Amino acid sequence: MFLHIDIDSFFASAERSRDASLKDIPIAVGSRSNLEIFHKKRSSIKLMNRNSGAFVAPVFYSGRKKSFEEYFVDIVNGKRKIRGIVTTASYEARACGVKTAMPIAQALHLCPEMVVVPSNYPLYHTLSYRIHQYMKRHIPKVEQYSIDEFFGDLKGWIEDKEARKFACMLQAEILKEFDIPVSIGISKAKWIAKLATESAKPYGVFEVKDIDAYIENIPVGSFPGIGKGFQRRLKERYIKTLGEVRRNKALLYSWKKPGIQLYKRVTGTDGEGICSKGARKSIGISRTFDPLHDAAEVKRRIMIMARHIAYMVVEMAVNPTTYYLRIGYEGGIRVKKYLTVDRVFSEVLFKRMLSMMYDEMHLGTRGTVKLTVNVSNFTLQHRKTLSLLELEYDNRYRRLGRQIQVLRERFGLDIIKTGNEL
Repeated sequence: MFLHIDIDSFFASAERSRDASLKDIPIAVGSRSNLEIFHKKRSSIKLMNRNSGAFVAPVFYSGRKKSFEEYFVDIVNGKRKIRGIVTTASYEARACGVKTAMPIAQALHLCPEMVVVPSNYPLYHTLSYRIHQYMKRHIPKVEQYSIDEFFGDLKGWIEDKEARKFACMLQAEILKEFDIPVSIGISKAKWIAKLATESAKPYGVFEVKDIDAYIENIPVGSFPGIGKGFQRRLKERYIKTLGEVRRNKALLYSWKKPGIQLYKRVTGTDGEGICSKGARKSIGISRTFDPLHDAAEVKRRIMIMARHIAYMVVEMAVNPTTYYLRIGYEGGIRVKKYLTVDRVFSEVLFKRMLSMMYDEMHLGTRGTVKLTVNVSNFTLQHRKTLSLLELEYDNRYRRLGRQIQVLRERFGLDIIKTGNEL
């Protein structure tokens, strides 16, 4: 049997676990694009990256907790403007119509009595890590799927008929140990267990014994992994439920590998097991801000983002060979560029390549509103021969990067910067 453990309203639950006054009232955790990394004044930013899930993003933090006014409120032309979006809403807030990704100003209009708490990602990462370690002591095979989701495989450990009893015990123990509520789905198939968690919420346990009967009337959009593209293709063929997917095997198989994988997951015949440690395939940072027309400032921000990615690359001991830059401009215009460089990675090389890419992509007449920088194609996952012509040069800067890393780990990422960041 597989368990899927989902922490209920995780960020809100995490805040309640350390502040009992937030319990049983409508609350939301909000966030806004973290522009602190662009401040020229040193802020001792550090990285937290202990969680192993492939979909658990590393987090940069400065350690200083801000109030609502400091974090969410800007004064624009003498007027008070509330910025930011809801990242998690408690069930009490959801009852008022508050949803994830809703602007906080709109959420407060719907629920004026709601308490909005600035996000505290170090707290969430630490709590997620501790819960993961706790689960590994109780279940032989555990996969961290996201910061608030885990899969557990009970095969050879707990008999199928005892799975529900075990899940209820685990749920109660996590609440007792961490003051965190979880919902648990149970099934013989991994992805059906994840689907079952939605039937268990909030703070429940739901076991699927007959997969065909359970999926019969569930909308296709509710299944994990069916994106908008697949939903559109299914809708064009008047397939609206998972039961209808099950009865259209030939159609799904005609869509080759993605269709076959989807069909097997929906019907619980995929045979997929637990992945104890998800392999991260890329490292990236994205930031959104008010329109910026100064090209030099845009490039400076790209260089700062590059430093943070370079730090993560050394921390994770990987060698990315594909660099990616995407620029979002006013009016919804997006420009992107990939560059594959089969060389030993270094911060110096990375920044030089990004600078060249930006010069080729820059649209001088429009304001920049979003930057995304990403590296991928790690040599550990895709074996390739790196350039020998620049090997001595690249190795020299890689060694320098490791020495700088020691200082940044001790004093923060802002302790050493390159000139193009100033």
